[in-house]
Amino acid sequence: MLTKIKFENFTAFQHLEIPFSPGINVFIGENGTGKTHILKAIYSACAVTKNRNNLANLIDENFLPIQTGHLVNQSGKSRKGEYKLFKNNRNSSEIYIGLQFFNNEKEQKGTKIGNEKSWLDEEIESVYIPVKDMLANAPGFRSLVTEYKVHFEKIYADIIDKAFLPMLKLPVDKQRRLLLDKLQKVMGGKIETKGEDFFLRNKYGKLEFTLLAEGFRKLGLLWLLIQNGILQKGSVLLWDEPEANLNPKMMEVVAGILLELQQLGVQIFIATHDYVLLEEFNLQLKKENQILFHSLFHNKSGEIEVASTENYNEISPNAIDEAFGSLIDRDIRKHWKGKK
Repeated sequence: MLTKIKFENFTAFQHLEIPFSPGINVFIGENGTGKTHILKAIYSACAVTKNRNNLANLIDENFLPIQTGHLVNQSGKSRKGEYKLFKNNRNSSEIYIGLQFFNNEKEQKGTKIGNEKSWLDEEIESVYIPVKDMLANAPGFRSLVTEYKVHFEKIYADIIDKAFLPMLKLPVDKQRRLLLDKLQKVMGGKIETKGEDFFLRNKYGKLEFTLLAEGFRKLGLLWLLIQNGILQKGSVLLWDEPEANLNPKMMEVVAGILLELQQLGVQIFIATHDYVLLEEFNLQLKKENQILFHSLFHNKSGEIEVASTENYNEISPNAIDEAFGSLIDRDIRKHWKGKK
């Protein structure tokens, strides 16, 4: 289980420490407060346990800076930046892995810090779902990335690779079957693959993913990750803006499935700008659910800080709620102005 992350002069952050819930972690905040950077930093440190790549390489491939030194926070005179990700190992003792960068580095020479050997002893199954759907772009994309140097973060190739994994040989347990059934009901069918193409099979036949609404493709991806066993006990799901291209009506299903995945032992990290998704979490939360809301904001000095709470009503500052509150106030003023 991941327990916290620390940043020192890394990308958007000068000094930041964020505690994690073992269940769901929801990051909110205005644009430029580093939500996506947090997800990418977490994913890179988890992914290194599976592919045994160099963590500095993974950070470079997932952030794509022009030169590695640009990962050091540019707002001050700092020459060094670093980040550390912490977790509990099998013995319930806390270990961490991290990197140090220097602002004059042109290539990935990040210095490893922490208990790297202990960290790599335990694999962490992780998956990063980016804002942009990739399943419709799957045909040829992996070979393009492999054969040529194209300017895409590694997360895009990774998610296609994980979607193509075959289903588990073991029978699907009851809890996962219920989740799959819920998604199938919303999508109106099951997902199938042929070669490098994805299809939705329903009562009318097979429909190519390129012809599906992007919202349905995102739900289809979630279906695949549950079906092939990526999302099971001990795994980590990172999802950047689940609401993108999804009708607000679907947020009830998405929030419900994420809460059930948390009950199955999946640790979840979400970055969102969506009022409806937040409200769905609030409405569907039960005592057995574990969730932390992390509000990222700029303080008076311009540094990014975080306020974390388990209580939805205590999120402060709440940029999403403030924006919707402002809309309601403006609507009321417009209404009464028209009455005069």
